[in-house]
Amino acid sequence: MRYTRVSVDGAPVWGRVEGDDVHLLSGSPLDGDPSVTGSVPAATAVWLPVVVPPVFYAVGMNYRRHIEHARALGDPNGVVPTRPEVGYRANNALTGHTAPIVKPAGVEGRFEAEPELVAVIGRTLRNATYEEARAAVLGWTIGNDVSARTWQHRDRTFWRSKNSDTFKPMGPWIETDVDALAQTTTLRVNGEVRAEFATGDMVFDPYDYIVEITRHNTMHPGDVLWMGAESACQIEPGDTVEVGISGIGVLSNPVLAEPAPLRSGSARP
Repeated sequence: MRYTRVSVDGAPVWGRVEGDDVHLLSGSPLDGDPSVTGSVPAATAVWLPVVVPPVFYAVGMNYRRHIEHARALGDPNGVVPTRPEVGYRANNALTGHTAPIVKPAGVEGRFEAEPELVAVIGRTLRNATYEEARAAVLGWTIGNDVSARTWQHRDRTFWRSKNSDTFKPMGPWIETDVDALAQTTTLRVNGEVRAEFATGDMVFDPYDYIVEITRHNTMHPGDVLWMGAESACQIEPGDTVEVGISGIGVLSNPVLAEPAPLRSGSARP
């Protein structure tokens, strides 16, 4: 099954993707088995982030090649983790399939895309076993972890480098029937392959993280867990970025430049 969210007359509606159509649903599949109320063509759908998560979890440094690259650049975080530790991102950064990634006017230096597998949690969990963690994943979607690296290294936190508006495209749907860790992740820019790797070649898998998270935090239906990337690539306004994971789909977003802000004077009197 493929579940998604689309905008209909300006309102978010859950849908089920079948062939060339998105069948509109009476409610959320996180709450039960909603009925079909209508349909819209997938080709003209206005795609939204597949879920607005209660908590947006994100993993870093979970692929050895990424760790080696970070170490080569002198990043002190470029070490293989010894246990699954997770971070957080902000919901305001989420945007949907085909929506633009907006590069802020103040960004200088490396502006990069990172292709990521995303787990969508389907049930409440606390102190989960590994098997309970596996059973709790409703399905899988695709994320693009856009990062402004100069801000990332200049600031004390990731508040703008990874959490600015539109920096976290997610979609196009949640695939419930796939062995996500047996797939291949591909990153394309303007149709050119920039990165390709085995999706499951992680230091710790999603279930390891869910077990660790639920030792301390209750996870809820709709929570998402982004699993990190093996590599990243530079993107610029005018590009179209595609993140594909075999067995799931392709998340595509154009990159636009934010207009420089008008400055009429000091913000302080």
